[in-house]
Amino acid sequence: MIHLYYGDGKGKTTAACGLAVRAAGSGMKVLFTQFFKNGRSSEIGILSSVNNIECLFPEISFGRYKNMTDDQKAETKTRYHAFLTEIIKKAADFDLIVLDESVSAYNYGFIPHEILTEFLLSEGKNREIVLTGRSPSDELINIADYATEMKKEKHPYDKGVKARKGIEF
Repeated sequence: MIHLYYGDGKGKTTAACGLAVRAAGSGMKVLFTQFFKNGRSSEIGILSSVNNIECLFPEISFGRYKNMTDDQKAETKTRYHAFLTEIIKKAADFDLIVLDESVSAYNYGFIPHEILTEFLLSEGKNREIVLTGRSPSDELINIADYATEMKKEKHPYDKGVKARKGIEF
């Protein structure tokens, strides 16, 4: 089945990590992937040490979309298309696939919509797939079997508190 954790609130990646650990603990093989992240978030150290979890990242991350130059956006589109292709090729070896921040990659056109939706429609019948990110399209919400919105009521960031290691990254 397809899981979608979305919204402007904290907890999307955290929920995906929790499900990955639960699945690995039951003997399932997990592929944990991240778009827009460089593999240095605090959760990656522990996830990559867990039996049955493989972590995979794009070769280069330019960070947030709003900070990218046009050249970086073009390179990201090329690299993320190749990254998604690599994930799809590996999919058959895993029971759970986490596509962290894939909704953002989809929204910005960094991954081909038709390739992602075809993958979800075909592989979502054979394995669990998790997507995370903000503002999913109606198409992604309709494809999902689970759609959970993380809604921010308040956050320390609104008061100028920077992201804290181990809590927000």
